[in-house]
Amino acid sequence: MTNLRKTPLHSSYSTLSGVRCIDFGGWELPVQFSGIQKEHEAVRQHAGLFDVSHMGEFLVEGQEAETFLQQVTTNDVSQLEPGQAQYSLLCYPDGGVVDDLLVYYKGPERYMLVVNASNIDKDWDWLLRHAPASVHLENVSDAVALLALQGPEAARIAAAVTDTDITKLASFRFSEDVQLFGAKALVSRTGYTGEDGFEFYVPAANAPAVWDGLLRIGEPYGLVPAGLGARDTLRFEARLPLYGQELSATISPLEAGLGFFVKLNKGDFIGKAALQRQKEQGIPRKLIGLEMLDRGIPRAHYPVFAEGQQIGEVTTGTQSPTLKRNLGLALVDSRFSSLSTPLEVEIRGKRLRAEVVASPFYKRPR
Repeated sequence: MTNLRKTPLHSSYSTLSGVRCIDFGGWELPVQFSGIQKEHEAVRQHAGLFDVSHMGEFLVEGQEAETFLQQVTTNDVSQLEPGQAQYSLLCYPDGGVVDDLLVYYKGPERYMLVVNASNIDKDWDWLLRHAPASVHLENVSDAVALLALQGPEAARIAAAVTDTDITKLASFRFSEDVQLFGAKALVSRTGYTGEDGFEFYVPAANAPAVWDGLLRIGEPYGLVPAGLGARDTLRFEARLPLYGQELSATISPLEAGLGFFVKLNKGDFIGKAALQRQKEQGIPRKLIGLEMLDRGIPRAHYPVFAEGQQIGEVTTGTQSPTLKRNLGLALVDSRFSSLSTPLEVEIRGKRLRAEVVASPFYKRPR
């Protein structure tokens, strides 16, 4: 793994006993520290800290910044207030997804986009291709590190690490210039686990001090470092999509069940005509939750059958660490998307019984 990219935090954990790093889209990242099950349970019950510094950050500035973002994203940027973040998508003209992303409204004519690591170059090229000369774009991905603190104890830990009361932040709100272990951080109440939590955007050079400080102060609250394995099982239980599985160039936001984030009444944007047509004519495929009735674990790309014919495939599947049930998300023909519809999943050449069930599989207690 000598040619893989490393985050600014790599040296903070790469020599820890028990850590296992893997190639994740060209990055050397920890898949686990103490075990996926253990880390998953820590986030559900206490707190976990993730290095997600491989994510991409773009600054978008200028008088036409809002107009530009309205044209390239599916959500309604004009509804944002300063200090508010928004989940959105970039779409191709045919309605397929370039990427899903977060839009941060930093103030008049100033935005930050946070994109998936595997799509940084593609997204950057896409935005450059469509940006008018009056809009300034800057790729600051290499200068920014991102740490995610997630779990029911996240707020108590956050309250203990800075004098700014970031615990008052509502969901999808953020505060800038928060003093954090010698760094100025942008702190947002966002995450990718289905739990309460915060994400800390800090200068790359300050990342190790922030990582070490959070783990030290969070230890009495049960905070542990967590890897990509737990991040995936946590987001899966909460039905949060992963690009390349639940979303892709051939899967539209409407098929993925993300219609809430597609504002067809906001004016024109790239992909609108195709998505409008899809909605009017009927969405051909839908993302459903399924549970195995026979013994077997559904995995990505396993074929799904109903009435003797293949109707789709699994996008993500595992044995749920929280629920101890063999569950999956699958993109299937819409005719077979109703709850309790009998299905079969082909696992190692055998078709095993399953059925459509409600998702998200997990919702955090309020």
